[in-house]
Amino acid sequence: MVVTPAEFETTLSQAVPPRALATPLEALWWAKKGDWDKAHRLVMGESTREAAWVHAYLHRVEGDFGNAGYWYRQARQPVVQGALDAEWAAIVAGLLARA
Repeated sequence: MVVTPAEFETTLSQAVPPRALATPLEALWWAKKGDWDKAHRLVMGESTREAAWVHAYLHRVEGDFGNAGYWYRQARQPVVQGALDAEWAAIVAGLLARA
């Protein structure tokens, strides 16, 4: 079971994500592996604030800042304008802390 952000990052060397990851974390896993479409499909089917947070990040990656803003509001998270890698790491840490 993945417990820390460092443990989560080590799983990125595998071909598939760890079993039993929450959907938002699985989406972040696929996003980091470069499969934006798969990550987006995963969070589109979820209605949680956690999924909305990841959804916002994914639209930032895409460059769709208007849509990202909508999802940040749904997630009740501040709009981020910093580095994407830093945001990815912050979301992973935040989601793992909630698990």
